[in-house]
Amino acid sequence: MKNSQPDNPDESLIPAVMPTYARADIAFEKGEGVYLYDTTGRKYLDFGSGVAVNNFGFSHPHLVSALKEQADKLWHTSNLYRIPGQEKLAKRLTSRTFADTVFFTNSGAEAMECAIKIARNYQYSNGKPERYRIITFDGCFHGRTLTTIAASGEEKLVKSFGPQVDGFDHAPFPVQRAEVEKLITSETAAIAIEPVQGEGGIRPVTPECLQVLRDLADEHDLLLIFDEVQCGMGRSGAFFAHQLTDVTPDVMAIAKGIGGGFPLGACLATEKAAAGMTAGTHGSTYGGNPLATAVGNAVLDLIEEDGFLKNVQDISDALRIALVKLRSNHPESIELVRGQGLMLGLKLTYPPAELVAEALKEGLLLVAAADNTVRLLPPLIITKEHVTEAADILSKVLTTIERKHAAAQIDSEEE
Repeated sequence: MKNSQPDNPDESLIPAVMPTYARADIAFEKGEGVYLYDTTGRKYLDFGSGVAVNNFGFSHPHLVSALKEQADKLWHTSNLYRIPGQEKLAKRLTSRTFADTVFFTNSGAEAMECAIKIARNYQYSNGKPERYRIITFDGCFHGRTLTTIAASGEEKLVKSFGPQVDGFDHAPFPVQRAEVEKLITSETAAIAIEPVQGEGGIRPVTPECLQVLRDLADEHDLLLIFDEVQCGMGRSGAFFAHQLTDVTPDVMAIAKGIGGGFPLGACLATEKAAAGMTAGTHGSTYGGNPLATAVGNAVLDLIEEDGFLKNVQDISDALRIALVKLRSNHPESIELVRGQGLMLGLKLTYPPAELVAEALKEGLLLVAAADNTVRLLPPLIITKEHVTEAADILSKVLTTIERKHAAAQIDSEEE
């Protein structure tokens, strides 16, 4: 029985949906291609992709068909039994990556939890149970579980959820060999990094820095973990962002784009790293169920089409050129353009929420990030026409904001 009831039964002390999000006051009813439509029928160009999830936009016929076909057959059995679609997807992922084996999850946070467990299990299985700590980097984001927020260590994530889960040491970003090496002790098990930081402000890690981490891991018998939850699945212009370099990890967490909007994640690992992950060491009720892996296989069908990734590279070049031009026209607003592929960021001279809100009014969806950065994460199927449309809206919005700032400055000076 509830302890406190409002006088008016139609009122509530807290919304039925827990208020943990600062949601925009808008609800979408349908999507088609790279556009969303709200409940009033208004059209929006989506350059957020549900935070790098809807890589093939909305209502893609191949994804819809795959989901419907599987839904008519079988939804769920649990991992107590073999799942053919899961086995097929695992083989396709391992054939295209460094990995020998895959564990399927429902989300990126779960994929990272699995990666962390693999790292600890690896050291334990090799007679070094004291090695459990993982080195991560300032500005990183690895999920919202108690363990993954501790991996980040950011105050905004861990505040009010103490005590923090032990086992993480934070190195400065960008990567510096000396700073990382200082953190390696007899208790260190692994190093974890996003090849392109997403929430941290669209900050790519250079190939040279990734090689430094690979070298350190090899020298000290540590596992190297890549978090490609946001930058993977074609978003960088390669299947995975690290494949643009010569560096491979031992373990990799993926999610978001792998399901094209359907909840799906995975943790990929080498045989050496996962040798101790035997029956009973890890599990998931829903992870990799028939519905999820049917969509995952359909997503891979599209990524593997001839010329698809080359087109992502080409269109990302066009978008970057448009954004650089935008910066030259609005230097008082845009400090720099950075990122990789169709994971680009505008570092602003003011908080990103202002640009996100104004762009929403003009029908363009963007995503804020740390370090005063606005993320542009469009579906991988955008065309040059969509690039032009987005750039035109951004130009209009930036001009509006700059005029507001100028007027506010005049008012302040007059006071």
